[in-house]
Amino acid sequence: MIIEERAYARAGLLGNPSDGYFGKTISISVRNFGAHIQLYDSPTLQIDPISSDKRQYRNLNELIEQTTALGYYGGERLIKAAIVTFADYCREQNIRIENKNFTIQFHSSIPRQVGLAGSSAIVTATMKALIRFYGVRVAKPYLPTLILKVETEQLSINAGLQDRVIQVYEGCVYMDFERQHMQKTGHGNYVRVDVARLPKLYIAYKTNLSKESGKVLNDIRLRYEKKDPVTLAALNEIAGLAEAGKTAIESGNHEELFELMNRNFDLRRRIMPISASNLELVKTARACGASAKFAGSGGAIVGIYKDDAMLNRLIPALKKIDARVIKPFIL
Repeated sequence: MIIEERAYARAGLLGNPSDGYFGKTISISVRNFGAHIQLYDSPTLQIDPISSDKRQYRNLNELIEQTTALGYYGGERLIKAAIVTFADYCREQNIRIENKNFTIQFHSSIPRQVGLAGSSAIVTATMKALIRFYGVRVAKPYLPTLILKVETEQLSINAGLQDRVIQVYEGCVYMDFERQHMQKTGHGNYVRVDVARLPKLYIAYKTNLSKESGKVLNDIRLRYEKKDPVTLAALNEIAGLAEAGKTAIESGNHEELFELMNRNFDLRRRIMPISASNLELVKTARACGASAKFAGSGGAIVGIYKDDAMLNRLIPALKKIDARVIKPFIL
């Protein structure tokens, strides 16, 4: 039996990065890109890496080029951490799983390290495949929390729940991570948003940006824990934008949503450093009349364009700065 699972890229429409700080967000799944997992019975447990995780290179230059583009961390470590977290969960819950091995193969088309949740997609697809393979039941609202533990507890990566929630639920979801509810249930309150009521959206990402979002977010974590008043006020306002955005989407007020998305980025810029290359993405899109904010932690932006004429201005303008524009496919 071959088990196949997928998890898709995501773009945060509003509220990020407040999801890691008991805030609120709205996110969409982006089915243009995804992580694909195949898992099947085998005599030994084996992980087959994708080509970008290869361990052999033509020469030193190829190794340097690939490390510069993709970083030091590949998908294999994510899958190993997911397997360990799944086994720990079963042991803690006194769930007996069958003593059998598997081979797991994986591939991802999600552009790496540009804030489209490529790492969490690999983990999510792996966890879903393991659950099916061993016949284990995990409550859907809790599954994103379990997936998050893979990166926060096993790999010490600073991250929030938003990516994992949208990759489990898909479509468009409003997420409320209110502290007391989270502490009581272990998960947030997740509400589906009607995709048909969304405005015209675009996503743009640079192919030459490379970073790891956990590193970007570590500084804000320290300031949050020290209760820096500027940081706390900005995160609180960012969370409020998601709540206002949900109302704007439901009422069809795309003009308000446009302004809320711009405000989200402007607040983020107040408390987090923005590289010149990332800032160029936002400024170029806004100069064409579109709204623009980070889709995640940087490297990709999401925004509203008002008509095809504006989209036709966006595409060449962003291409000039080595950015690709897509219209997100949301199911």
